[in-house]
Amino acid sequence: MVETLLFNALREAIDEEMARDSSVFVLGEDVGHYGGSYKVTKDLYKKYGDLRVLDTPIAENSFTGMAVGAAMTGLRPIIEGMNMGFLLLAFNQIANNAGMLRYTSGGNFKIPMVIRGPGGVGRQLGAEHSQRLEAYFQGVPGLKMVACSTPYNAKGLLKSAIRNDNPVLFFEHVLLYNLKEDLPAEEYLLPLDKAELVRQGEDVTILTYSRMRHHVMNAVKTLIKEGFDPEVIDLISLKPFDFEAIGASIRKTHRVIIVEECMRSGGIGAELTASINDRLFDELDAPVLRLASQDIPTPYNGLLENLTIVQPPQIVEAVQKIVGLKV
Repeated sequence: MVETLLFNALREAIDEEMARDSSVFVLGEDVGHYGGSYKVTKDLYKKYGDLRVLDTPIAENSFTGMAVGAAMTGLRPIIEGMNMGFLLLAFNQIANNAGMLRYTSGGNFKIPMVIRGPGGVGRQLGAEHSQRLEAYFQGVPGLKMVACSTPYNAKGLLKSAIRNDNPVLFFEHVLLYNLKEDLPAEEYLLPLDKAELVRQGEDVTILTYSRMRHHVMNAVKTLIKEGFDPEVIDLISLKPFDFEAIGASIRKTHRVIIVEECMRSGGIGAELTASINDRLFDELDAPVLRLASQDIPTPYNGLLENLTIVQPPQIVEAVQKIVGLKV
């Protein structure tokens, strides 16, 4: 086992896959000589050259469209968005092209591409740099969406995403890059469509993903002291949801709290709530409870920024509410 930072786990995944398959290449702004905004591609250009670690102009729609064409003709591009919010400039290329071309071509083209980069609410990055794109792309057919949350799952999921023959949106959180974890020395892959059971429990199912996994686990420390026994599931796959894992948990606890950093209106939690009510309504002893970000542009002010997103004390209060106070 080797202790590894999350950004280095991602770098290792890319490095290993580029060494394994010469059709894999990276493109984006400052991914080459600068090494990427968060050093995920540091020094890879020295090993693979400027044509496999390709610095692009500041033109997301252009280089995303180029990546779609490259994927159609047999390459496996990895797009790094310097900030995921900037990829809204390439919404058409991601949605209308990457997401739909395999279907609209009658299966004649595969689109094996990964679109990855930093997103989420950071520390005073301002509204335009605090985007959570999972809500924007949730309704687009043909896309897979994955959110990593630890160095271990970041590496295993990214390797699987690179090998997948469909477009994968791979969400990384800007505040998780410096997480440390011991990783296996041997190669491993993780499934893109499976949730992770983080903690077993009996009282309530808490569904979460990305950075909120860590807020939830902080809240769990307090809840255990108060006598609660929450079950925690990291969704990981945001499209499609792993309803085998979700259903098994809800049939055990009969109560659900969704904790997300996405916006409340039209967010991942909204779709997840609707799906739970459609499939598992008779298993619920209480309405699904959602904790999500405020429906406002993220403020630059640090205190206001913290007020817009879910904090551990709110998670504790939500469990107390849905389960009932323990004596």
